[in-house]
Amino acid sequence: MTSSDEHDLIGTALTDRHRELGAKLVDFAGWRMPLEFEGTIAEHERVRAGVGVFDVSHLGTVWVTGPDATATIAASFTNDATVLADGASQYTLCCDDEGGIVDDLIVYRLDADRWMVVPNAANTAAVVSAMRDAAGGRDATVEDGSRDHAILAVQGPEAHATVERALGLRPQELDHLGLAEVTVGAGTGVLCRTGYTGEPGSELVVPNDLAAPAFDALLEAGAAPIGLGARDTLRLEMGYPLHGNDIDRSTDPFEARLGWAVKLDRGAFRGADALARRKAAGPARRLFGLLGGSRRPPRRGMTVQRDGRDVGTVTSGSYSPVLGVGIGLAYLADPVGPGDAVTVDVRGTDVAFDVVRPPFVDRDPKG
Repeated sequence: MTSSDEHDLIGTALTDRHRELGAKLVDFAGWRMPLEFEGTIAEHERVRAGVGVFDVSHLGTVWVTGPDATATIAASFTNDATVLADGASQYTLCCDDEGGIVDDLIVYRLDADRWMVVPNAANTAAVVSAMRDAAGGRDATVEDGSRDHAILAVQGPEAHATVERALGLRPQELDHLGLAEVTVGAGTGVLCRTGYTGEPGSELVVPNDLAAPAFDALLEAGAAPIGLGARDTLRLEMGYPLHGNDIDRSTDPFEARLGWAVKLDRGAFRGADALARRKAAGPARRLFGLLGGSRRPPRRGMTVQRDGRDVGTVTSGSYSPVLGVGIGLAYLADPVGPGDAVTVDVRGTDVAFDVVRPPFVDRDPKG
């Protein structure tokens, strides 16, 4: 990375805090983000056993408001947002006209006229564009507030108690995927029972000026700072897809085994016709897990073989700190699936893996 590249990166409200804590900062989708603090494996274990706090302010924060806000959300994404009550959220997909996955994201209903949408960093502009297209002719406004807000994810078995101790908030009183507008310091934010680790936890969306005091309070209450390296290994142990690795515009929800988030039996929405055709045709490949018997992980782009024949490609892979073995995700040609044995050429050595249906570890984020 050149000095000019470094200068062009977008910092979060917590970048100075990360430097003070000795974080290794990297370019992530144009943002200057902490990859690790004390080390990815140690941070992973802290979240699985205790509590950690992530700065995920690179994620988008988009507000959809107005009498037709709900209709705009419903027309933009694949899941049926009209079934949500106030104070509830939903995993959904933004697809293009060919049925490819533009992004996977969560939509949060504050009330019928106010929604918060949190896209992935690299896809925020595309998601905002899709929603503005859907808002055309409707009484709704789409406002990208990403640069003005920070998002703190507090995750782990001790997450709820830590948030209460640090901020006086009680996320344990919210339903799983629930949310509430809350007082944070001298301002307000949105507390959400969501996460990307498989552990109990919550995510707090606040204006930038409230981020550092909240972060400091969480550290003082016992949360460890966690980087994006551990966030990736934690999500992989749960089998959660990462856009840009496991899903993108070249993949559709059915081969990614995300068809449960596509509701075709409702009104028109972006990509619906193409998705109906793809569902009827059925996927020629499917995304499954690879569970190794050694520490050697598969890596993105490596070829998967069965009985000497190429049957797929690895999309994500890592060492699992919980299991002590290599794990990964891969698209595998039908009918290869759970229970089959495959190999991956890992730096010139054929390494054996079992095909499984994730998650790789037993965790309950509803706890």
